[in-house]
Formats: sequence, structure tokens, C-alpha cells
Amino acid sequence: MKGEREQAQSREELLAEKREARRRRRLRNQIVSYVLVVALIAAAAAGIAAGVGRLMDKSGENVEATTEEPTPQDVVENILGTEETLVEPDPMDMTEEPTPEQKLDEIVDAAIGVMPLEDKVAGLFLVTPESITGVNTVVQAGEGTKEALSRYRVGGILYFAGNIQSKEQLTQMIDNTVLYSSYPLFIGVDEEGGSVSRVSKAGLAENVGSAREIAAAGDPDSAYQAGVTVGGYLSELGFNLDFAPVADIANVEGSVLGDRAYGADAASVTPYVTAMTEGLQESGVSACLKHFPGIGSSTADTHEGMASTDRTLEEFRAEEFTVFQAGIDAGADMVMVSHIGAPGLTGDNTPCSLSPAVVTDLLRNELGFDGVVITDALNMNAITDYYESGDAAVRALRAGCDMLLMPENFEEAYNAVLQAVQDGTISEERVNDSLRRIYRIKYADRVEE
Repeated sequence: MKGEREQAQSREELLAEKREARRRRRLRNQIVSYVLVVALIAAAAAGIAAGVGRLMDKSGENVEATTEEPTPQDVVENILGTEETLVEPDPMDMTEEPTPEQKLDEIVDAAIGVMPLEDKVAGLFLVTPESITGVNTVVQAGEGTKEALSRYRVGGILYFAGNIQSKEQLTQMIDNTVLYSSYPLFIGVDEEGGSVSRVSKAGLAENVGSAREIAAAGDPDSAYQAGVTVGGYLSELGFNLDFAPVADIANVEGSVLGDRAYGADAASVTPYVTAMTEGLQESGVSACLKHFPGIGSSTADTHEGMASTDRTLEEFRAEEFTVFQAGIDAGADMVMVSHIGAPGLTGDNTPCSLSPAVVTDLLRNELGFDGVVITDALNMNAITDYYESGDAAVRALRAGCDMLLMPENFEEAYNAVLQAVQDGTISEERVNDSLRRIYRIKYADRVEE
């Protein structure tokens, strides 16, 4: 009898634990639902307080501030971290538990809902630290970085070889940069393996080898292991985004890609792109497939000027799109669109990154990609020789891109996009759509399975 009583008591304790877990989940879901309302009220109150402060300054009053004004993101974070502030839901409430996807959507919508328009626009840009600080080569994040990130609350920072001196220096710079940002940042780098490896070439990790070398081994698992290795050391340093793998096919003699491509046809390239993508994503680093729709059939370099391909839509569908589709299906968070001209897709030599036919009709609709679409670097000559920074940024967003990478003149591009939203050329809801895709990645780890 004693054993039965102990078993019954054990079952009761287990049931009690489960009930408590369900209660806490309901509380958290309710919190998320209230985040937007509470944060909006807080933001409005902060605005009123700021207005009163300005009036008092003008009238000669000298009021000493005791605390810094909370940012909208602070409001969201504080509410999400406080479960006990709300009344427990009615025990009779038997509404269905939201799915992780629904919870994520609620968190994302709440965060975006309290952003000022200026922050929303800045959040579409992924830039170098130099472009917002004015420093020639940034190797530390101090007051200059803090001030720059308070002025322009960009969506991400990209580091190059010149920013890297040592492991301690790099991690400290990244940690401070993240700390100074009001919103979560993408911290990105080009780490493909081989010649394009900013971190390993600085001596901070072992180079996993070029795509061609990896494919030469004849085993796609080597690409997966490369992804795990690269993702592991990038994550340890503080990076959460890798502009890799290269999903292009080097299918012409003298292809601009050289050994950065895994092969010359879809059948040989696809398994390696899939494996590398999985390795990165499973290591907690977002993979970015590049360079859609494919630049391997060109011998010209968009860094230097216009480059184009004569491939037809049918040829792209049979080869390049097959690889990109596989990478998307493998879970890549981002796809980078190149500046190559592809008349077979667009009808003229408009850079693909600025073409709705490529970004929206093909990548978004035909391939079904619902992650973040980012341009290739907008400071490349294929763009700067023909477009002003502001014009290129607005065109890329109107084409369907979500993020703008490294415009030649950041301030000009930022102001042009802000003006375009203010005058209705780009709707604020269009900006919100991009931010939702961006923040679904940034907040993915906030949702408990």
C-alpha cells in the first residue's frame, strides 16, 4: 500500500509540474499579446516627457535627468522578461496553445509596432562600421560606435579583414557593438572557405578550403563538416551571419567565380550547397546563399562594372534555380541577389538586384523563398557607375529586397529611403513586411519549442 501511495503522490507531483508549466506558458503568451499596447503607451509617455523637457529648457528651467530615456526596444525586452506582472488567466480558459510560429509572429509584430519610422528604415541596412562612424578602419567599438548606433539604428554590421587583429580584439569589438545597439544586430562576415575567408585568413581559425577543394573530395559530408566548423568558430567570436555558401555554377570557361564554386553543373553543386547550408544553420549561424540568380556564367566582375549573362530563363530554371531551391529547402535564412544583368530574365541589362522580375517574381514567388532577401554590396561599380546611392536603395526595395548591403554613401541611401516612405513612394507596410522577415530570424531563439 505504501508503494501505491508513493506512486500516486509522484503522479500528482508530475501533474502539478505540468499544470504549472502550462500556466507559465499562458502567462507568457498573454504578455506577448500585451507588449504592443504597453510599449506604445510607454513610447507615447516618453514622447510627452521629452516635449515637456524641451519646453522647460526653452523657458530657462534647468532639470537634471536622473535616468536615460528607455528605447522602444527596452520596453519590449522588459515586458517579455517579466511574467509575474499579469494576472493569471481564468482556469476555465481552454483556448488552444499558440504554436511556436504564432508566438514568434506576436513577438515580432510587437517589436516592430513600437519602432519609430527612422529606426524602421535604418533597420533595413547592413553596413560596415566605417560607413556610420566615419573612421577609416574600425578595430574597436567605443564612444564613436555608440554614438553612431544611437544616430543610425542599422540592422547589421559587416566586418572585413582590416577590422580583425586578434581574437580578443575582435570579440571585444563585436560584444561592445551589440551592447551599444538598441535593437538586435546581424553581425556578418564573408567566410566561404578558401580565398574568401576573413577570419581564418587572419589566423583566428583553420581554413576549411575552397568550394572546389571541398567538392574534389567527392563527399558532400565534407561540406557539412566545413559548415559546422565555420559556424562553430564564427558563433564563438560573436558572428551570427555568414555570407556563404556560394550557390552559383561555374559553367563557362574563365568564370568569374574560379574556385569559389563547387562545380560546373547543378547535379555536382547541389549536394555541397545543401550540406554547407545545413552545417552553418545547425551551428547557430545564418547562411546566405549567393549570388542569385547566378553569376557563374559570366567572366566579368560586378565589382569592376557591368556584367551580364545570355542565359535564358529555361536554362536558369534547369540549373542555377535547382541549386538555390535546394539551399532554400535546406533552411538558408538569407539569399543575396547579384548585380548581374540577365536580359533573359528581365528583358534588359537592369541589375538583377534592382529588378522586380528577378527578386519578386522569380525568387520570392516562383522559388517560394520567404526569408530575407539582401542585395549584393551596393558600392560595387555595377551599381555606382549607373545609379546614385539613394536611387539604387529605393529601387532595390521596390524590387522586393529586404536589406540593403553597403551602399556607397550610407547617409544618402538612408535619407532617400526615409523620404520615399514619407512621400508614399514606398509604403510603411512594405517596410514592415521586410522587418518581419528580418526579425523572425533575429528573434527565433526567443520562442520555446
